[in-house]
Amino acid sequence: MTMVSQANVDATTSASSTAERLRITEIFHSIQGEADAIGWRTVFVRLTGCPLRCVWCDTEYSFYGGNWRDIDDILAEVAAHGAKHVCITGGEPLAQKRCLLLLEKLCDAGYDVSLETSGAIDVSTVDPRVRKVMDLKAPDSGESKRNLWSNLDHLLPHDQVKFVIASRADYEWARGVVAEHAIDQRCMALFSPVHGAVEPRALAEWIIEDKLPVRFQLQLHKLLWNDAPGH
Repeated sequence: MTMVSQANVDATTSASSTAERLRITEIFHSIQGEADAIGWRTVFVRLTGCPLRCVWCDTEYSFYGGNWRDIDDILAEVAAHGAKHVCITGGEPLAQKRCLLLLEKLCDAGYDVSLETSGAIDVSTVDPRVRKVMDLKAPDSGESKRNLWSNLDHLLPHDQVKFVIASRADYEWARGVVAEHAIDQRCMALFSPVHGAVEPRALAEWIIEDKLPVRFQLQLHKLLWNDAPGH
């Protein structure tokens, strides 16, 4: 009979534990401020790290630092808030591969799960029960070259594509992308103004004038709490 040393058992246990950990910037309970779940009480799990550097990013504090957390520990904290809706965000959550496991476990637990992702990382392996809220980066973001266009082929009807618009040129680019790729026939398209760069009313009027099949949105959480972390 082969004997297994305690050292080997400990090493296996440690490897298993590490395999189900994620670096987390914050977990907080708030109101969803955008996309189709806007207004719902939601638990947000913000993962640390992002390979992009959009010029208008409002969560730069999530690029570095964070704390390693076991996925089961994350699930327990989410459950303690008693909310049906859970949003996995960042940074770029898919930059940590074990994010896929967290998404799966949250779905298995019966939550209504959304994923906010930059559109620069493959979404094909995301659990189909998850509602993907995927950016397509407009030119003024400084990161439009990072758009992974093949992701459009993996969108489901309950997903959403978000365009963050910082100028009239961004708007015209987004309008062209919606038409060229028939975004509105794949899923919901969302147009959002960059705070301080485009007047919300101006963007709304452009959408009305061009009769676009898109949904205008403002970030409700910014109206309520500005850019304070934890909201």
